[in-house]
Amino acid sequence: MNSVRSVFIIARLTLREVVRRRLLWSLVGLTVIIVALTWWGFGRIADASPVTGPVEMLGVSQVTVMLAFMFAFVLAMTAVFAGSPAIGPDIENGLLLAILARPIRRAEVLLGRWLGLAVVLVAYALVAGYLELGAVALATGYAPADSMAAPVYLAGEALVLLTLAIVLSTRVPSVASGAVAVVAYGLAWMAGVLGGVGEAFNSDVLKGAGLVAKLILPSDVMWRGSAGALTPPLDVLSAGGIANAALYRYSPFSGAQPSPEWLAYCALWVVGMLAIGCLLLRRREL
Repeated sequence: MNSVRSVFIIARLTLREVVRRRLLWSLVGLTVIIVALTWWGFGRIADASPVTGPVEMLGVSQVTVMLAFMFAFVLAMTAVFAGSPAIGPDIENGLLLAILARPIRRAEVLLGRWLGLAVVLVAYALVAGYLELGAVALATGYAPADSMAAPVYLAGEALVLLTLAIVLSTRVPSVASGAVAVVAYGLAWMAGVLGGVGEAFNSDVLKGAGLVAKLILPSDVMWRGSAGALTPPLDVLSAGGIANAALYRYSPFSGAQPSPEWLAYCALWVVGMLAIGCLLLRRREL
């Protein structure tokens, strides 16, 4: 019970630090600007060509997916650069030693940091995601078939990258851990694209590369889930001019919602990485 209480105390202190550094207010301001621009931009699209048929619906859906990709990138960078300085600077400036002088374990500090930042990122992903989809629906009348699930998957992607950044921060300086996490995110996305090409053309080598990448860093699993939730049905794709709608879900900006097994793996990956992070921090000399 004391351990759980310590984790929540560290999480609360982390939230206060986020507010003090104005990260939260910066995210709120950016969200307001992005949602307003989304409403204005999609409104101009609707004025130019009202969304009344499959072609117009396809066009709006593709712009929506591209918007989600941009938001996923911003969210990923936020997760990385919020998590990479979570532990390392505290070690370098001696703050962690002062914290550990109290009856608090190193693992509790790491888990508390992760929990505090996770609350901010998940809340931001869900609120901003639903507001943007609401702005699209308000401006054009178009709503994806499973729009409620898309921001949830983006929040999951943020948690994966936050976990990676925090684990790296236990051993690597902040700038280096952030850079490694960003490169890993990009490589995982590229491997997901190659895996999709392998699925489309039945290439075992490319499919295997995509699978290995997902197992190492499952951030692309979450992105594909979000893109799949925003992708229109196959009949709309066909009517809108996609020659082979069945192959569309393997394109770089599309996907399919992950199976329960993959979702379970992502959850286990986060738990396993946090356990590794706790072990690395426990063995590090302060």
